Amino acid sequence: MTAPADRVAPAAGGRGSRSPRGGLGPRDASRRAPRPTGNRWRAVVWGVVGVLALAVLWELYKLVGPADGWLVGAQEGVTGSGIRLLPRTSDQAMPHTWDMVARVIEPVTRAQGALPLGVVVLLAALTSLGVAALGWLVGVVVGFALALLMLGFRIAERAVLPFVILSQTVPLIALAPLIRNWGSRLEFGAFSWESWMSVVIIASYLAFFPVAVGALRGLQSPDAAHLDLMRSYAAGWWTTLFRLRLPASVPFLIPALRLAAANAVVGTVVAEISVGFTGGIGRLILETAVAASSDPAKPWAPILGAVLLGLVAAGFVALLAAFLSPFRRQETVA
Repeated sequence: MTAPADRVAPAAGGRGSRSPRGGLGPRDASRRAPRPTGNRWRAVVWGVVGVLALAVLWELYKLVGPADGWLVGAQEGVTGSGIRLLPRTSDQAMPHTWDMVARVIEPVTRAQGALPLGVVVLLAALTSLGVAALGWLVGVVVGFALALLMLGFRIAERAVLPFVILSQTVPLIALAPLIRNWGSRLEFGAFSWESWMSVVIIASYLAFFPVAVGALRGLQSPDAAHLDLMRSYAAGWWTTLFRLRLPASVPFLIPALRLAAANAVVGTVVAEISVGFTGGIGRLILETAVAASSDPAKPWAPILGAVLLGLVAAGFVALLAAFLSPFRRQETVA
C-alpha cells in the first residue's frame, strides 16, 4: 500500500509535515524546540579549556623535553643529517607562551610610531579573510554548478567526476606561479591582473572540490519512493530540485562547506607566499620568519593569526548551518 503524501514527503524535506508544494504542517511548531543557551556556553568554556590545556602542554614539554631535540640517524660532522623526531625546546625554537603574548602588544619594529604586532596581524588577517571569503564563494558556486551538471546528466558524472578528483593531486606550490603567470598575460582593455586575483583562484581551486562531491552526494540522497511521489504530483526537474533534493542535501552540504572554508584559508595563506601578495597573513608569516633568530616570539604571532582566521571561517559556516538547520532531514513516525 502506498503511504499517504503527508507521511512520505517529510522524510525528504525534513520540515515536519511539509508537502511537495511547500507550507508548514500543524506539528512543526511543537517540534522546533529552541536550543538551550547552556549548551552554547558549555562549548565556549570547553574551547577556552582546550586552549589553556594546549598552553600547559607546551610549557610542560619545554620543561622536560631535550633542548636540542631528538635526532635519529645523525652522522657526526654532517650538518642536517638525521631525522628529528622531537622538536627542540630552546628559547629560540620554543619561546614561552607568556613571551608570545607579551610580544603581541609590543611594536612590530623599533621604528618611531610603529603599530603593535597584534594590530598588524589583525589587519593582515582581515585582508586574508576577505580574499579567502571571495575564493570560498567562487569555489562554492563552481562546485555546486558541477554537482548540478553531474546530477542532470549521468554521462557528465562519469566524465567530469574523475577529473574533479584528479585536480586535487596537483601540488599547490607548483600551481600558484603558473596561475600568476597566466593571469598576468590577460589583457582586456584597461583591465589589469592583480596578485590578489591569483590568490582567489587558488583558494577557489581548493574549495570547489568538497562542495562538488558533497553536493552531488546530497542531491542524490532522496529515496526512490520520494522521487516517485514527486513524479506522481507531475513535478518537474526544477520543482523536484528545490522541493526535495536541496532540502535533502543539507546534511551533506554543511560538512562540505566547512571543509571548503578550511581549504580556502589554507589556499589563501599558501598562495600569498607563492605569488608574492603583500598585506596578507601568509606574507606576514614569511616576513616575520626572517627575524626568528633575533626575535623568536615574533613569528608565532602571525601563525596564531592564521589559526584564528581558520576559526572565524569555521564559525561562519557554523552560523550558516544553524540557519539551514530547519531543512535537515528528519524521519516522521506516523
